[in-house]
Amino acid sequence: MRRTSRLAPVALAVAALLLGVLPAQAQARPHRAPDRVTVGDRTFITDGQGRALQWRGFNLADKSSRGAEAFADIHESDLRSMAAKGFNLARLAFFWDDLEPSPGHYDRGYLAKMRRILDWADRYHVKVVLDAHQDVYGPHFGARGVPAWATRDEGLPFWPIPEDWFSEYFEPSVQAAFDHLYKDADLRTAHARMWTTVAAALGGHPALLGYDLMNEPFARFLEGEDLPAAAARFEAGELTEMWNRLARAVRLVDRRSWVFVEPTVIVGLGIPTRLGAIDDPHAGYAPHFYETAMETGGDYDPDGPFIPAYEAAIGDYPARHRMPVIVGEWGGNPDVAHGSRFVTDMTAALDRFSSGWTWWQWCKGGGYCFLDRTGAVKPNARLLVQPYARAVAGDPLGFAYDPATRTYTLTFRTRDTAGGPTQITVPEEAYPDGYRVTVQGRHAGWDAHGRTVTVHTRGRSGTTYTVAISPR
Repeated sequence: MRRTSRLAPVALAVAALLLGVLPAQAQARPHRAPDRVTVGDRTFITDGQGRALQWRGFNLADKSSRGAEAFADIHESDLRSMAAKGFNLARLAFFWDDLEPSPGHYDRGYLAKMRRILDWADRYHVKVVLDAHQDVYGPHFGARGVPAWATRDEGLPFWPIPEDWFSEYFEPSVQAAFDHLYKDADLRTAHARMWTTVAAALGGHPALLGYDLMNEPFARFLEGEDLPAAAARFEAGELTEMWNRLARAVRLVDRRSWVFVEPTVIVGLGIPTRLGAIDDPHAGYAPHFYETAMETGGDYDPDGPFIPAYEAAIGDYPARHRMPVIVGEWGGNPDVAHGSRFVTDMTAALDRFSSGWTWWQWCKGGGYCFLDRTGAVKPNARLLVQPYARAVAGDPLGFAYDPATRTYTLTFRTRDTAGGPTQITVPEEAYPDGYRVTVQGRHAGWDAHGRTVTVHTRGRSGTTYTVAISPR
């Protein structure tokens, strides 16, 4: 039998928050200074030593297992293998419909399974972002995400489109359900209460980096609106309000972890987001980065405009609000004819505008899976296994990897608020025959242990160093 419990105090706290009747100290902004550093137009999360952090990893998602079998396809070996290849971040999908099968009743076993995965991640030094995942709203429409009891479709018809599931978002019934989630007081309270419950249960875990508050939010279109117009109105209004409301719900019980917000998928068409400010000192930006032609089964066009248009659209919002960018999802079928070039071009772009990413997804099989059905890394997906600076003792001024020459370069400038060494992950797959390191800059040295190159710098603040790693 599913074991559930009613968390009335959490529900009351969230309702009080939404009604604005909590005492002032409960509504105050977190007292800790933001753990970030801004370098030019780009912001990085920092660690306790003030080092700028970078992230590489995968989505972990089991959409087929439910109830007692939830997370059945996610194993400790996944985190172990991920870490062995040098990755340090996992975006773990969970589903509100599994967590809260009926209003106010939370499955404690489900939370325990999430904690177990966090324990595995901590064992292998992998951080986790908890992703409240939804596809086509939830089970009322044959998908996963928002519970059926929190679905109000106004009695409008729904026609499944199995060959093009994304088109189901344009069904009026699905759009109505999203609209009620954003506007109905009881559903707004339930949504916030869910996040307070998750944060209360898991917020203190050492492996937790933060929370992705809702995967790929969608909206109701008004008469005469096209996708860009609807997205702009929704992002500036209901979506900005929802992100702030859910962030406040998290802060009732967790003032340390990051909250990550997403734009709508319109950003993939090269259209800048119209999101407003997120009033939280630990807010990050987690857009998705999918090549439109590949999403419909096509090949990657190396000469196409997708990447330049996306880069032009993506940078303004996080730069204005000084938010770190971790791309929550990107990927494609690496077995297409131009799959190698796709991975090369996309990872280079990600190095230019983000501080980290998680590929969709860590799984065995066809399509976007990183591994084939035998568990081996797909040939073109091997290009994801690259060196990167997971911790920089200063300001990262530039970093890039050239797969053709297998050369990684990092340029950084020391800062008096950053201590400790710079640590660069050097995966064995990238340098099976060894590597050489050169460091340019005053009073610098390096050493290697396992798959990590540690660079020690003793120059005064403001000194610039360049590190290059290449095959032996």
